[in-house]
Amino acid sequence: MSLSELKALLDQVDDTRELVLRRDAVHDPIWNEAYLAWSDAHVEAEEAYAAWRRDGGEAAYLIYRAAQDREDAAQDALSAFTPRR
Repeated sequence: MSLSELKALLDQVDDTRELVLRRDAVHDPIWNEAYLAWSDAHVEAEEAYAAWRRDGGEAAYLIYRAAQDREDAAQDALSAFTPRR
């Protein structure tokens, strides 16, 4: 499957706005779902960056950029949970 075919396929999937987390949220307020979503996205972006640096190539770069975009969006969502002083 080419990248353009994969993109076309993914564009057809409805966004359910659901979060899928790697681990269970604990009951400490600092470890809320928004933090866990950002933390997971951060790890994925770091792994994708390392793969791109190691292997190179356009596909690896696009995977890294998509992961970085998810991390940025999760960070923006996390800011809504930051207490204002």
